[in-house]
Amino acid sequence: MNPLQEIALHQSRRQFFAGAGLSMGALTMAMMPSGLRAATGGGRNYGSAVHPSLPELPHFAPKAKRVIYLHMNGAPSQIDLWDHKPGLVKHFNEELPASIRMGQRLTTMTSGQQRFPVAPSKFKFSQHGDCGMWVSELLPHTAKNTDDIALIRSVHTNAINHDPACTFLMTGTEVPGKASLGSWLSYGLGSVNGDLPSFVVLTPFVPNPSQALFTRMWSSGFLSSKHSGVVLRDKGDPVLYIKNPPGVDSATRRDMLDGLNQLNELNHQRLGDPETLARIAQYEMAFRMQTSVPELIDLSKEPKETREMYGPEVGTPGSYAYCALLARRLAERGVRMVQINHRGWDQHSNLPNDITRQCKATDQPVHALLEDLKRIGLLEDTLVIWGGEFGRTVYSQGTLTRENYGRDHHPRNYCIWMAGGGIRGGTTHGQTDDFSYNIVKDPVHLNDLNATILHCLGIDHRRFSYKFQGLDQRLTGVEEQHPIRAILA
Repeated sequence: MNPLQEIALHQSRRQFFAGAGLSMGALTMAMMPSGLRAATGGGRNYGSAVHPSLPELPHFAPKAKRVIYLHMNGAPSQIDLWDHKPGLVKHFNEELPASIRMGQRLTTMTSGQQRFPVAPSKFKFSQHGDCGMWVSELLPHTAKNTDDIALIRSVHTNAINHDPACTFLMTGTEVPGKASLGSWLSYGLGSVNGDLPSFVVLTPFVPNPSQALFTRMWSSGFLSSKHSGVVLRDKGDPVLYIKNPPGVDSATRRDMLDGLNQLNELNHQRLGDPETLARIAQYEMAFRMQTSVPELIDLSKEPKETREMYGPEVGTPGSYAYCALLARRLAERGVRMVQINHRGWDQHSNLPNDITRQCKATDQPVHALLEDLKRIGLLEDTLVIWGGEFGRTVYSQGTLTRENYGRDHHPRNYCIWMAGGGIRGGTTHGQTDDFSYNIVKDPVHLNDLNATILHCLGIDHRRFSYKFQGLDQRLTGVEEQHPIRAILA
């Protein structure tokens, strides 16, 4: 039975007359010509966008329309990948000078160490591209894209442990409950594809990951729940219950959903809870995803040369290569933000072996993603971001040899790169001291980075806020932050 009919049978006399006005409105809507009904928001206009952009956005002409955020969860070592420090070789196993450490905060994992021995990177660096950017031998494929990349070597953050640092990275604050970057973009810029979410999260499979992923990195926080990131799983069906159960066809599901939506509309008229409208929108999205998602994840129609570009793992669902190609397909279909969270970069020991494995899994797919976006003309208006939540220490945690060492958390400085829409490629911004421990030129706070991201999308971060608990909440916080002008095209 239609659930709306079922509830009508149990209505009291008072409830019947209270809902009569709404029923007459629905009858009037049903009698309208279909074109007029769609124009007024009624009818089954299920192919339309779930929500438009805010009327005041963008504030100015954007260079980027969408974001692909490649998050290396656990904090990749800047000293071994991007921040070339050849002079460290002569300081091998020497005590890190107190004048460099300056009594700065340490984690509990190394605060009890008797020594802080300097551990130079064992990996070779070389210059690449017309810009001459220094890149580690661990990233031979990404090194081919240096003329597309703006490398920021002077990023710093407030947090020293993973959970608050990841929260800070994606929400602009260490305090849980705030909206994530992707949710802000979904809220402000809306959706351009009514059949897919505006914010999608991919979580590649990693053997024995050392860190969990925190859902607050893609949560909508105080914004409507329809702006939360939708996670596509790395095993089994990409979305739970994407298939109808046995005996339920699409037409039956449509009828059930129509009845459920009418019930929710009645509930919204009675209570006025905006989350009820969000629930309706999410049910509609789920129904459309039953068609759009199977087509999305079918990589068989991709040209062979495209799949080969991403590497041999591209055919394995859940691999980083698979997720990178999926990110390009999502961007191509108008998804506002795709976030790939790759775990396992928390290397307190055995760093050389572990970081080599991580780079092998991600380097070629990242290069392929950039080249693929260029091939189809999307890189010019797609902002691609690569980085972690903080950096690693120059001193070794635990045993140190020339071939093996570990590094602790280091929030004082680390590297993030950006490419694509609005970014001046071939740029290196910021400088650290000889030990990659302190910033000596052009410091970039994480919220400066977020201000830059918003700027590329045509948003003035100072004018982009949401009233919550009596405050005008902003992604970039209440302190004065500025886009990084030196890396903007």
